[in-house]
Amino acid sequence: MKKTAAKTKAITKAAPAIKAAPVKKTAAPAVKLVKAKTPVPVKKVAPAPKKSRAVKASVATPAPAVPSGTTTIVASIDVGFGNKLTLRGAGPGLSWERGVDMDNTTSDLWAIILPETNHPVVFKFLLNDVTWSAGDDYTVLPGSSVVLSPSF
Repeated sequence: MKKTAAKTKAITKAAPAIKAAPVKKTAAPAVKLVKAKTPVPVKKVAPAPKKSRAVKASVATPAPAVPSGTTTIVASIDVGFGNKLTLRGAGPGLSWERGVDMDNTTSDLWAIILPETNHPVVFKFLLNDVTWSAGDDYTVLPGSSVVLSPSF
């Protein structure tokens, strides 16, 4: 018989144990079993037509045009705050007894548009329908426009 060397076991020291962080256990989500329903055919409904918004075309409103045949009288004068310029005379809408107010378009422009006539318009400017402008009466041909600078 042969002698064999005895097996020796090497003893090694184990490494110190490291504590692992505790693992939190969570409950698994509950699963609810539902009986499968038999499929029901679904009616397909056509989508309702979309209502289109009516878009109004924006039409630029032109400035009021002066009708042909009208007579336009413009006075270029600053009559001061709170005062007005009137017109008296012979012509459509005018009278020598009572003045017609003119429109104040800017601080020193006053205007009036008289209706169509076949005769010349004779007139005079008045301040607050009391004080007459200096000089002779003014005369304008029918259907024309004039810019005047009266003095008081």
